[in-house]
Order: sequence, then C-alpha cells, then structure tokens
Amino acid sequence: MPFSSSQFIQRILSSRRRLAIPIMTAPAMRQLGISAADAYSSGELQAQCLKAVADDGRADACTAFMDLSVEAEAFGCPVTFAEDEIPNVTAPILGDSEDTAALVVPPVGRKRDAEALRALRMRAGMSPMPLFGSMIGPFSLAGRLAGMSEIMMMAVAEPAAAWRLLEKTSAFLLDYARAIKDSGADGMIIAEPAAGLLSPDMCRSFATDFLRGIIHQVKDDRFMVILHNCGRTDKQIAALHASGCDALHVGNAVNMLDVLPQVPRDFPVMGNVDPVGVLKNTSATAVYDHCRDFLAATADYPNLVFSSGCDVPMDTPPENIDAFFRARDDFNRSISASA
Repeated sequence: MPFSSSQFIQRILSSRRRLAIPIMTAPAMRQLGISAADAYSSGELQAQCLKAVADDGRADACTAFMDLSVEAEAFGCPVTFAEDEIPNVTAPILGDSEDTAALVVPPVGRKRDAEALRALRMRAGMSPMPLFGSMIGPFSLAGRLAGMSEIMMMAVAEPAAAWRLLEKTSAFLLDYARAIKDSGADGMIIAEPAAGLLSPDMCRSFATDFLRGIIHQVKDDRFMVILHNCGRTDKQIAALHASGCDALHVGNAVNMLDVLPQVPRDFPVMGNVDPVGVLKNTSATAVYDHCRDFLAATADYPNLVFSSGCDVPMDTPPENIDAFFRARDDFNRSISASA
C-alpha cells in the first residue's frame, strides 16, 4: 500500500499506544562492521544500514543518516572523515559579501549527496516501514558556509546580505528535497539546528520563511516533511510550526512537557530521549527507567512520537537500544491492559 502522510498521522493520533521513530541508523554500522568513513561515502553501505533497521522491525519508520556535512560539501566546504564519527565540516568557504555574491549554487548529485540519494533509491519500496530521507535546513547550511558566528552577526547587522545567502542555500536545498522525493522516499527530516540560536522574530525571518518555501513545494500526502531542531527551541516552537511541516522533532535540550502544550493536539511532536547522555552513556537499566518515566509523563498527549533527541551514536550499546524499545513495548502493553 502506498504511503499516506495523513493516514500515518492518524495512526499516531488514534491510539494512546506509542510509535517509536528513533534516529538510529548509525548503530547499524557497528552491527554490520562498517566504518563511519566508509558508510558516509557509500550509498550502497548506507542502504545496507537502512535495511538492517527495517529488518530489525522495532521502529515504526526508518530514518536516513543525519549527515549535515553533505550539503556544505556540495558547495565546496572541506570535510574530514573518521572511523567512528559523523563527517565534520572543517572550515567555511565564505569570507565577505563579495564571496556570497559570487557563490554559485551547485547542481544536486555531484558530491556525496549522490550517495545519500542512491541509498534511498535502493531502499524505497523494499519494506512496509516508511522511509524518510534527511537534509540540513537553509539557515544551518548558511552557517556552515559562512561560519556560525558570522551568519549570526550578518543576520543582525546585514540582514539583506544574510537573505541573499539564504536564497542560495534554499535554492540548492529545494532541488535536493525534490531529488529526495523523486528517490521514492516517503518523506524527509529537515534538520535546522541553528534556528535555535535565533530569537522568535529572527527565527521567522531567517529560518521559517525559507523553510516554508521548501516545504510547501515538496510535501503532499505521499511525502511527509518533519522539521528537526535539537537546540533550546522552547521559545521558537510557534515559529517552527509555522513552517508548514507535518511534524516537529525536538532535541533533549528542551523539556517535552514545555513543547507539547504549544502545538495543536493533532500535530505530531517527536523526541526527545538524550542520545548521548542517556542512550549511549548509561546502563540499560537507566535507559529503561528514563524512557518509562518519559512515556508516563507524556501519556496524556496523543501526538507524542517516542524518539531520540537527535541521531544516536554508532557505538551506543545494543542492550541500551533494546531497553529503549522494551520501555515502549511495556508502555504499550500497559495501555492495552487498561483499555
């Protein structure tokens, strides 16, 4: 059956039982014996990791790698690779307004973005589990091209220059979003972490408006768009919601009980178990207890989707991942027993 965004959202809302959609593709690298440097450079290896998540079957959707260096590399930023870490952008490429004016929007598919798209094409339609691609947001990409401090200062002192840069990052990302949709993926997560650094008004001007221009061009009932921000966004929730996304995914920097009351109860919010402080660096018992308490605390909100706050590190202990899903399963059993 073809994916339907409206039906998927109704599935979330229609029961007190929790869906679990952690951003948990990276641990599959360790499971398969693949280094991060190899996986992030190969669409075929990424597809193998996506298959491992689908075959595991405990998640309710499969999310692609959240590698936010891909789009910056497409513009020419230098990137370094490590055996067990996400690729890292090592330097901006823009120094002044003349550099911004001369910046050329690259075509999609010339760098590792081609490998990310290849992975999605290889896995699209291969599992009943929905498949979501991922990409960075326009403001966060601008921060990688110009430097984060520089784009923040530009937004304050030279807003017109910032908007010109955002027009270019948005142009590339719209093309990339269309390519993700054309790959056969059922949706995508747009990660806009830098928006959490902006005031609510600036968030609307420098993030939401540009996100909206992308989201409205690609989302429909066959393609769901989820907006992710892992920063302290409790004051920006209304601005992020105004982007037109189908759901928000928030990080562990915010209290979920501060976020949920700010959105309609028929609008999904995903998150937000700490991927490092809880899932990676504590015991399986501590993970279970934390997740059990989190699910109990948010039980009155039908729109909550149980997830990690951001991407889970590849070296997260398997027993901790088991504890995450076991807490969800036990919660759902308790709901069924009380019905």
